[in-house]
Amino acid sequence: MTPLVPPLPWRRALVTGGAGFLGSALCERLLDAGVDIDCADRGSEGPRVEHLGRCPGFRFLPCDPAAPEAPGLLDGPYDVVLHLAWPDPGECRADPVRALEAGSDGTRQALSIAHRDGARLLFASTSEVYGDPRTHPQREDYPGYVDPVGPQSVTAESRRYAEALVTAHVAAHGTDAGIVRLFSSYGPRMPAHEGRAVPTFIRQALASEPLTVTGDGSQTRCLCYVDDVVEGILAVAASRSVRPVNVGGTQEMTVTNLARSILDLTGSRSPLRFVDRPPGDPEHLRPDTTLARELLGWLPRVSWADGLKTTIAYFAAAAAADRPEPPHTASGARTPPCLGRRPAQG
Repeated sequence: MTPLVPPLPWRRALVTGGAGFLGSALCERLLDAGVDIDCADRGSEGPRVEHLGRCPGFRFLPCDPAAPEAPGLLDGPYDVVLHLAWPDPGECRADPVRALEAGSDGTRQALSIAHRDGARLLFASTSEVYGDPRTHPQREDYPGYVDPVGPQSVTAESRRYAEALVTAHVAAHGTDAGIVRLFSSYGPRMPAHEGRAVPTFIRQALASEPLTVTGDGSQTRCLCYVDDVVEGILAVAASRSVRPVNVGGTQEMTVTNLARSILDLTGSRSPLRFVDRPPGDPEHLRPDTTLARELLGWLPRVSWADGLKTTIAYFAAAAAADRPEPPHTASGARTPPCLGRRPAQG
């Protein structure tokens, strides 16, 4: 697929959380555009970017971006800081204090590095800042409906605080910074056991297990394929926008329909099993992407059906290899971009 925002205007980037699902895809896209990368993530996440280790210009730094020593380890200088470091949903439940620290200390460190180098910073926030919204679809000027001490408060309030911190840094220090709010993303290399609907349904369907649908399955989501999400992140990063920008799919579907679509695409005969819905789970999420379209020319280009086929092929290759996580070279994965790497953009 032709990239939306070529050429990229940077020589060197810092990607915090760069070994995660979205982070690793973002690193691949940057390398393919000739941008050198420092990928900062905890050591346990390193295997997700092992396939990039032989690419010129790529450095994996096993560093917690929230640690006090992070700025010294991430010496730069950088042209852009893409801040994606965040615990996954399971980690938020297991260690909520650390999740809150990622929003506060981690974002503060990333802002400090960007300010030090005169770099553009982009904070990757999420639709969780809207809570269980009372408007539909959600525009960027909607302040959200969030219980600060409710069951989803750790993920919601940590992101909201981080957005406030970015905004304050811009006002107080003139830091060049922006915010992108990501809605439901999916694609190859998603963690299989993280608890999100798409990988859970695919894993269960391939194993001929019942698909566990929460509640009555009528709640709706909008999916956005990873390639489109990466292009949206880079489009906001390359702009001068300070205000938050929504990036996500706009084709709304119920969770039940998502499960049945995955059954059809996998050929699985697994039944649906309805389980209790988690408290605080939003009823409807759909981004209003008018700002991204009009300001940046961004629109999702991969249909959810095509994206699901690629994602299913990736997980099927993992299941065939009897591996707990999808192999990086499975069907649907990208060829390491350094094999055809172009010179850095000027």
